[in-house]
Amino acid sequence: MQVSRNFAFLKIHSLALVRLGTLAENYFANDPNTCLIKLRQFGEQLAQLVAATVGLYEDPDESQFELLRRLENRGAITGQTTQLFHEIRKVGNRATHGSYGEHGTALSHLKYARSLGIWFHRSYGGAQQFKPGPFIPPADPRQETAALNAELERLRAELIARKAELTATQSQAEQAQALAQEEAELRQLAEDLLIETEAQAEEEKAQLAAQLTVMQAEAAQAPAQTIQAAIATAQVVETELDLDERETRRLIDAQLREAGWDVDTETLTYSNGTRPQKGKNLAIAEWPTANGRADYILFVGLAAIAAVEAKRKSTDVSGAIDQAKRYSQGYQIQADETLPGGPWREYKLPFVFATNGREFVPQLETKSGIWFCDVRRPENLRRPLRSWYSPAGLMDTLAQDIDQAQAQLAQEQFNYGFDLRHYQIRAIRAVESALAQDQRNLLLAMATGTGKTKTCIALVYRLLKTKRFRRVLFLVDRTALGEQAANAFKDTRMESLQAFANIFDIKELKDAAPDRDTKVHIGTVQSFVKRILYPSVMI
Repeated sequence: MQVSRNFAFLKIHSLALVRLGTLAENYFANDPNTCLIKLRQFGEQLAQLVAATVGLYEDPDESQFELLRRLENRGAITGQTTQLFHEIRKVGNRATHGSYGEHGTALSHLKYARSLGIWFHRSYGGAQQFKPGPFIPPADPRQETAALNAELERLRAELIARKAELTATQSQAEQAQALAQEEAELRQLAEDLLIETEAQAEEEKAQLAAQLTVMQAEAAQAPAQTIQAAIATAQVVETELDLDERETRRLIDAQLREAGWDVDTETLTYSNGTRPQKGKNLAIAEWPTANGRADYILFVGLAAIAAVEAKRKSTDVSGAIDQAKRYSQGYQIQADETLPGGPWREYKLPFVFATNGREFVPQLETKSGIWFCDVRRPENLRRPLRSWYSPAGLMDTLAQDIDQAQAQLAQEQFNYGFDLRHYQIRAIRAVESALAQDQRNLLLAMATGTGKTKTCIALVYRLLKTKRFRRVLFLVDRTALGEQAANAFKDTRMESLQAFANIFDIKELKDAAPDRDTKVHIGTVQSFVKRILYPSVMI
């Protein structure tokens, strides 16, 4: 077996990781589907190593989704590491259950897996100063698209440039010695990885299981401060991950695809002839405008509805909204597409986005997340989102008239089917006034017995009746409180003596965990909240 130089550094942590990375790389040229399957296994074993390091390893048969969720809740994986783990998991699952893989995806996932390995080595592996060098491209596939060929050529050029830098700083004797040492280490590693019988394979599996058990026991005995310090280091190292532009764009593709957009930054491009079509929700890359090529224009059917500016991780995402606004200003009809109304002052497209592919991190507010601005109203400010709008979500937002809703709220009386106390009415009016000023974080503090649930019922009814919001999430931290609130909503009689539940649809969060498992319960709620589409309000 020819050991991959991209994954050899992981030998001090797990020979199994080196084997899986090497196998994935070796399969790349002829079988990208199997390459993705091996990378999924790589991600699973790396996540188990993370869990054992911080004392969260429980069951070797635990699903990758559940393990990653527990690691994320503990803070052991954050931001882009979480996203990369899940992307490798999801695409690997699709490759396992059908012929999914293509070389462009496989190349990206090889780079994702290596990035995760570097992150682990620098953080939980104690090698924070480790310098891995450039990614070494795998063997050429038999069939290459133009985009894949260009990316492989770029990687080769980067590798050659890196070798030239090293050559300039080393003597010929030092170069020869370093090369001989690396070759000897790789030969020894190849011998260590050699498996010729089923018994040897079972022995390696047993060794990994024993290693994880020992690591878990050591972590369980370690002081809490030690574990927290390791987690803090991992979070710092995560902020230093820097994917190249291609991989950033492919991660953004995956996020848009998950939200319901048909997207591929390398094939669904304007230059390749991709145009909006009836019945399709397309994110078309490199769309020309009078102010430059937009990274994406989002089309719902034939309607051009949003411009997207995509940046690398290190860029200020909030500031990139200005470029997306310029695309909206400079949009020009190219073929059969239409504009969804407007113009809104100088803007042709109603919505603009900017992103660098990273999950939103409050501590890195302007350098993470998906930044959004509804440019139809000059009062609207740019703000970060945790996920992309779906096509339906954008169209619903387009149909929403906030000014009209706020005007209706101001005129709406409180002659419902139940009486409200004066302080409850003042509280509701205060919330509505703050919403009119585009405040997004509000807190009402009410003592026990002062009618919090009744206040919320009236507030929610008013917000939905006037169409100020399309959905409201009423969130509680215990099942009993949820049942109590749901019953109150169902039993409360509103105008014309109709029950609230008969006027507006009430759905319960069915996948919430039992009360006895608070950590799982909170994690489930957090995952659910992150999937909620704005505009929403949480009570």
